[in-house]
Amino acid sequence: MGTRKLLHLLGPVLVSHQIRIGRDALFDLLQRHRLLVRQRRRKAITTDSRHWMRKYGNLIKDIVINRPEQVWVSDITYIRMSNQWGYLSLITDAYSRKIMGYSFRSDLQAEGCVQALQMALDNRAYNATITHHSDRGSQYCSALYVSLLQQNNIRISMTENGDPYENAIAERVNGIIKTEFNLHTSSLGFEQTGNQIAKSIKAYNELRPHASCNYLTPEEAHLNLKPLTKRWKNYHTQNKSKSQCIADLGL
Repeated sequence: MGTRKLLHLLGPVLVSHQIRIGRDALFDLLQRHRLLVRQRRRKAITTDSRHWMRKYGNLIKDIVINRPEQVWVSDITYIRMSNQWGYLSLITDAYSRKIMGYSFRSDLQAEGCVQALQMALDNRAYNATITHHSDRGSQYCSALYVSLLQQNNIRISMTENGDPYENAIAERVNGIIKTEFNLHTSSLGFEQTGNQIAKSIKAYNELRPHASCNYLTPEEAHLNLKPLTKRWKNYHTQNKSKSQCIADLGL
């Protein structure tokens, strides 16, 4: 995890040993020992929005998210392996940042997204109305995927301009899973990589605190029905690229 969250978790232990260290000093210490999370640029393209299927409007651009399972965000990311690509489909609850469903496959067919959606539906904890938000990729516009959403009375929302800010939470969760859990590449086989992904998602949901959720874990935040305090700031946003600013959204 990032340095600020690590400092938050280590705080009580450091105090018990009468050790005082601030954020900047911890940054320097981790940097000296090459323990900072490595940032990488994404290269593979997983979204093909140039298709004939129906595309839906963006229903969440002005919405205030104030409860679990109000909005689910979805995206696909890639994992490079020694002799092939793997594609990870994720569905995340926008309020709690909990990964509700996922699927890891060797292709970009709609079935992977459908599997992730079915897992998310199986993991639902509330009966309130959900809005599902995604990019305009062919997988999310497919009859198979749209039909499953409609069967469960889930509202369909999609990005409109191809701007990553329109699906920022999903993009950021992709980055956390790959960067903080070292899943940009894998030297393991496909099945073992899938097992590693499952362990990483479990740790993400149950162990990693989120500054945007009052430093609760996603699992804790998902069971919380009170307003969550955001405890993050945008640091040094000037002169940053769009992708770098997305990385500062407090996730």
